[in-house]
Formats: sequence, structure tokens, C-alpha cells
Amino acid sequence: MYQVKEKIAFLERTLSAKRFRHSCNVARASKLLAQQYGADIQKAYFAGLVHDICKEMPFEKQYEFVIAGDFKPDFAELHSKKLWHGIAGAYFLKTEFHIEDEDILNAVRFHTVGRANMSILEEIIYIADMISEERDYKGVDKMRRLAQKNLHSAMLEALQDTVSSVMKKNGFVPVYTIEAYNFYMHMALEHKEHKEKDSVSNSKKGASNHAQKS
Repeated sequence: MYQVKEKIAFLERTLSAKRFRHSCNVARASKLLAQQYGADIQKAYFAGLVHDICKEMPFEKQYEFVIAGDFKPDFAELHSKKLWHGIAGAYFLKTEFHIEDEDILNAVRFHTVGRANMSILEEIIYIADMISEERDYKGVDKMRRLAQKNLHSAMLEALQDTVSSVMKKNGFVPVYTIEAYNFYMHMALEHKEHKEKDSVSNSKKGASNHAQKS
């Protein structure tokens, strides 16, 4: 459906060996996460493969794609060149490869900044990009364990690290990223609250049953 072999040949021609290897690793990581969490495996593999398709294009060309399409950047994205390739990639896939699947396009567009209420495919590509085989940053092993345990926990951990890192460097934090952090933090707190309520409820039931037996 996505002419994967053709896209692999295109990436091998247009990306550096290092970036091409990373793209293949992200595709494999995306496939494994899709299998684990019940997402579309073909879509995940394809989106992972092409997520950095515009990463090594000249910034002038990336900027043309950023402002040409409907994938509008916020202020922070517009002033952070390293974030352009996700927006440019979504535009390129839609206009040059005629990919119309909004989930794939959004997965590529938001794979660097995240956003609130991401689809499972978007989460998978975001996390796969961080845990691909060649990654060796401090904390990557923790990220890999979280990705295997709970995708939402992995998203929160990744966003916390991203926001903290950007602020330490006095950089701009995209609104999308802040909204994503707030969304996944709220989800984590709600989950914790529900667990605590269930624990209290179970304790009361246990005490009641014990009293009845006595």
C-alpha cells in the first residue's frame, strides 16, 4: 500500500548512512510497539521509516515546506530550525508521495514536539524515535523499559525530559509540547487517583468481610 521498498530506496539515496540507519531502526521499533499495543503494524512501520524524510534537506527548503502547507508551526517551532523537519516531512509526504492518511501525516508532523491527546500511532512514532536501537543517551534504558510497560508513562517521561532540557538551554518550548506535558501529567494523576480509590475500596471490603466472618 505504501510502496515501502520504493521509499526505502529513496531514503537510502537522499539520507546520510547514519540517518538512514536511524530511520530503519525507528521503523523496526515502531513495528514492535504497534504489535504490543494493537496499532496498525504497516502504518507504524511506514511512518517510522519516513519520519525524518526531510531531516537533512537544506533549511531553506524545509522552511518553504513549513510555511507552504496546512501544518502550521507555532512561534517556538518557527524559531527552532531543528523542529522544522517534522512539519516539512508531513507536507512532503502529502504533496510528493500523495500520502493522504492523516494519522501518518500527524505522526510525522508531531514526532519531535508531541501534542495533547495524540493517537496511538503518534505516540508510537514519538517513542520509537527515542528508543531506536542506536540511541545511547543517558536514560535511554529507562525509556525502553517504560515503552514496554506503558506507552503513556513513556510519553510523560519523554516530555518531562524534553521540557526540562529545553528550559535549561534557555530555548523556546513549543505550545504543543507544553499542552502534551499537561495532558499526559493529568492522565497520570487521574490514574494514580483511581488506583488509590480502588485500594481504599478494596481495603474497606476486606475489613467488612473480615468483620462478617468474625
